[in-house]
Amino acid sequence: MSLVKPVARIFMPPKSAMQSGRANTLGWVLAFAPQGGLRVDPLMGWTGSADTQKQLGLRFGSKEAAVAYAEAQGLAYVVEESKPAKAIKPKVYADNFKFGRSENWTH
Repeated sequence: MSLVKPVARIFMPPKSAMQSGRANTLGWVLAFAPQGGLRVDPLMGWTGSADTQKQLGLRFGSKEAAVAYAEAQGLAYVVEESKPAKAIKPKVYADNFKFGRSENWTH
């Protein structure tokens, strides 16, 4: 076991490119930075690591709660602020056919 203390990242998770909503992006996550490098398994050729802390991610409702947890556990941490997400403008399919629409019909 190494004597170097791991550095924890506290951040808001970004929106996934595979979804249109903002599920699981409202809280804060405390995750650890990778400690060691990756190694290649000689038999299968897969990449792996002995670092199990990179699998750990704790979710918190607020940034203050995540910072308080890190300080209570004696962890070194870095808070990564992100810019707020844009508001989603709701779209209605029926608006494509409404009378008096401002855009030209392109189909």
